[in-house]
Amino acid sequence: MDSHPASEEGIQKALDVLRTGGAVAHATETCYGLACDLQNPEAVDRLFAIKQRSPDQPVSALFAKVEQAQAFLEWNEEAMQLASEHLPGPLTIIMKKAPGCNLRVCPTGSESIGLRISSHPTARALVEQFGSPLSTTSANIHGQPNTFSKEDIEKQFAAAGHKPDLILDDGPVEESDTSTVVDVSEGIVHVLRSGDISL
Repeated sequence: MDSHPASEEGIQKALDVLRTGGAVAHATETCYGLACDLQNPEAVDRLFAIKQRSPDQPVSALFAKVEQAQAFLEWNEEAMQLASEHLPGPLTIIMKKAPGCNLRVCPTGSESIGLRISSHPTARALVEQFGSPLSTTSANIHGQPNTFSKEDIEKQFAAAGHKPDLILDDGPVEESDTSTVVDVSEGIVHVLRSGDISL
């Protein structure tokens, strides 16, 4: 695994990796996460191999802002209210895909997508400069603890057959709860996981 400080130069190196189908570990407001290009099926397959995650368990999508996400998702009143009150921040809002949406959040396909808009400057810089949605999922092997530093990631993936291509090193991030996950795809707010945001 290559690693670079999360400077502007490091972000440019990370963007190069993402544009060529690689996976980048970077800090978020909750833990370190893994980003890949959700419009590149091979990149998504690689992400799932790195995480050793079941191909039918979707990851979430990181968007730069609500306006970008409106092109990919079917928004409703509940989603707009939650977004206006809590985003950017540690909240995942699950919505149905809009017609023609080409984002691939798991290898087997999914009719819905979990939206994230991060409050962490590195995560935001990556998705803003990449120009289209990225995956956002914890930078760990499925079933293993979340990672909160470059050292955590290196230790956890030391013996793994597949590893992240690049770590953007922001130093240790404060350990916190995972994001709160809500499903509003049917027009009601259904809390699937409680986290940093209490609803």
